Amino acid sequence: MKGAWLFRIGAAAVVAALFMWWTGQPGRLIEAGLVLLDVRAGRDGASPLREQVPQPRRLVLPGGDLYEPGQGARAGVVLVPGATPAGKDDRAVVAFAQSLARARFRVLVPEIPGLRGLRLGSADSEPIAAALVELSARQEPRQPLGLVAVSYAAGPAMVALAGPGAAERVDFAVLVGGYHDIETLLTYVTTGHFRDRPGEPWQRREPLAPGKWVFLQSYAERLDSPGDRALLSEMAWRRLADRDADIAALEAGLGPEGQAVASLLENRDPEKVPALLAALPSAIKEELARLDPKRLPLGALKARFVLIHGRGDPFIPESESRAFARALFPGQASLYLANGLEHVVPRPAGPGDLVTLLRATDRILQLRDGR
Repeated sequence: MKGAWLFRIGAAAVVAALFMWWTGQPGRLIEAGLVLLDVRAGRDGASPLREQVPQPRRLVLPGGDLYEPGQGARAGVVLVPGATPAGKDDRAVVAFAQSLARARFRVLVPEIPGLRGLRLGSADSEPIAAALVELSARQEPRQPLGLVAVSYAAGPAMVALAGPGAAERVDFAVLVGGYHDIETLLTYVTTGHFRDRPGEPWQRREPLAPGKWVFLQSYAERLDSPGDRALLSEMAWRRLADRDADIAALEAGLGPEGQAVASLLENRDPEKVPALLAALPSAIKEELARLDPKRLPLGALKARFVLIHGRGDPFIPESESRAFARALFPGQASLYLANGLEHVVPRPAGPGDLVTLLRATDRILQLRDGR
């Protein structure tokens, strides 16, 4: 065991030395390494960075929590967590916000009731947009302003970014495990199939079941039928609590609207997804269209993008970040794919992943400094 750790430390040192030589920025690379270690340490772990800098101050505002760096901010970011019942108070969200603040970002984490209730909706873009306005007002002149969105929150975050005012204010956006096309996302969460480009052969892996039940929980309330709304919501909550829960009796009581939704969730053939989406009730189709980054004028945004995704992601396939990068102008996005990223949580990885995550962190620090 000791030999394995020595090998890892030695490999990491060699990788870091080569990367410093390649970038010509040893100081910032060291900072990137410290930030990366701090993120991996989580909320209660130890890291060299938290021994070197003052603890960030967490201030409660009417619309969310503000994290002020102890050593002064160089940039600001609005951090939008994914769907979690604890919302902005989730331990992982608090830890990530604190790490960003130690890296000299002023961080605002908005309160988003929809994501806290495991519901994904276009209305979630409103508190995100309000947070961007709030944080922009607190920034020093010429300080960069950014947006960091995690997982399914990429949809409402991009809606906010493309909205009036935000597109001119925001200088950079970081998406971790995000998505680009709502149809390909739903194809994956229901069937496990994905591909890099249309027309290419399908690939398949087993998606994590909570993905489709979060989808169901998000859209059940948009049905006209009160009975179907109640049955679908109960189906979602039962399966979120117990992946093997028996929901056959609930499904048998569904009317036409509910059956259209259930047919999409039960389908395993990726080729049938477009027709099943077309058969959904109009209210759901309209909401899905509003949450589809593919339909937004991404090319009109001035923001630079950092796209980080784990290879083998069981919630959202990495092909979505590749597609997102292709949808932007050349040079507008930096894409980083790593094996050592479990959806949005960094895990121990080999030297290759260390380089990838160091490069991603270094790029974010460049944007912090307005480069």
